[in-house]
Amino acid sequence: MENLCVFKTILIFVKISNPMNDKLFRKKDITAILKESEKSNNGGLKRNLTAMNLVALGIGAIVGAGIFVITGQAAAEYAGPALTISFIISAIGCVLAGLCYSEFAAMIPVSGSVYSYCYTTMGELMAWFIGWTLILEYLFACSAVASAWSDYMLNLLEGWNIHLPQQLAQSTFNYVDDAWVFTGSIINFPAVFIVAIISSLLLGGIKQSAMVNNIMVAIKVGVILLFIGFGLSYVDVSNWTPYIPENTGEFGHFGWSGIMRGAGIVFFAYLGFDALSTAAQETRNPQKDMPKGILISLIVCALLYVATTAVLTGIVNYTDLNVKAPIGVAIDSAGAGLAWLSPLIKLGAIAGLSSVILVMMLGQTRIYYAISKDGLLPPVIAKVHSVRGVPHNATILAGIVTALITGLFPLQVLNELVSIGTLLAFTIVCIGVVLLRHTQPNLKRPFKAPWVPFLPLLGAFICIAQMVALPIPTWIRLIGWTAVGFIVYFTYGIKHSHLK
Repeated sequence: MENLCVFKTILIFVKISNPMNDKLFRKKDITAILKESEKSNNGGLKRNLTAMNLVALGIGAIVGAGIFVITGQAAAEYAGPALTISFIISAIGCVLAGLCYSEFAAMIPVSGSVYSYCYTTMGELMAWFIGWTLILEYLFACSAVASAWSDYMLNLLEGWNIHLPQQLAQSTFNYVDDAWVFTGSIINFPAVFIVAIISSLLLGGIKQSAMVNNIMVAIKVGVILLFIGFGLSYVDVSNWTPYIPENTGEFGHFGWSGIMRGAGIVFFAYLGFDALSTAAQETRNPQKDMPKGILISLIVCALLYVATTAVLTGIVNYTDLNVKAPIGVAIDSAGAGLAWLSPLIKLGAIAGLSSVILVMMLGQTRIYYAISKDGLLPPVIAKVHSVRGVPHNATILAGIVTALITGLFPLQVLNELVSIGTLLAFTIVCIGVVLLRHTQPNLKRPFKAPWVPFLPLLGAFICIAQMVALPIPTWIRLIGWTAVGFIVYFTYGIKHSHLK
């Protein structure tokens, strides 16, 4: 009898909600999206980016906190020297997802990334869900990297005997032993400062932003190559033993579960190529250049990550790397032989983290822009500056919100939220390619992901496996963020959608 009542309740709910089904799952026509992408110089975004700009943007976003901060923490807490395996697992998942991204980015060259792709394959409700998740992803990525930038800048200032008051040198809150605590600080001022500077730069236009990014990428890649090249001479192979530390008895702390947990954590490091796809509508030849930019930047950065992790854990035992500046610790432990590299590492870290913030902020503003153009957020956010060709209101909004988040909250919490958001976005893209191949097989695809559906489904599986390995509190925060997103959608978005 109880089961019958439950069944009747479900039927009643389906009947009541059925009139809304067409609204929730209506899809955006790809032809309409392509027409939108052609409006590049008529009051819209301007196409200024070349293939080289895209590769630099990809490297600019990917190589940052992952190398200069997260590698040490993930090795010390989760995977040990086997963090190199974690990076390889994440890289495989990223390459598979990157091929799927390339197919979508070449076929639908507009701002919005996964949000726009999802709109054409799974409908508006799912597009909103993933768009809201992308906001989480970029917002907390910017905040996390700005927090790491603050740590390096404070360290550099201390070397010059300049000391900020403690009330302005750390986040207002910290997360210790599964509980939030007040640190006594007012706000993390250096983190807020760099967000303000990058926001001002982005308001100047995409061409100017790309030029500055190219300079910062050249600096940080050069510094990383110096560390790898000269650091090899100081590697002590005994630090790689045991290569896979024995599990502590707790899931995710060393052993193979630790490798998977580490892969899920460092996935944050590969976010850059997703941000790259948000700039498709500002690329001169997106059908050819987007796949090149995504795949080349991803492969280059994966090699840099694995090589840096191997050298880092070879110079210093992984148990000593749970610090804010692990590469700095490695250089100091090497003694006078690498002392000359220390100031260059700090310079490279500051330049590298700055470029990551720039590209993450760029991606965040383009997500706001794309969602607003569809009516799911207020239209004022989608306004484009008549001279500079940038969504200036979206940029100002992103700058204000990011500054608040990075000033208030610590790096480790922000990092895990970014990882789960990134993994979810990649999973949706992989599944979306399979769905669109089935529903619209005759669409023109300038770039086609190989071995569909095997390759995309494998990519989705790897991403989901890493999501499962993330801590329960991270899932709870994601669910809370999603609940807020659905409230926004059902109180505003569904009523103002342009697809009504």
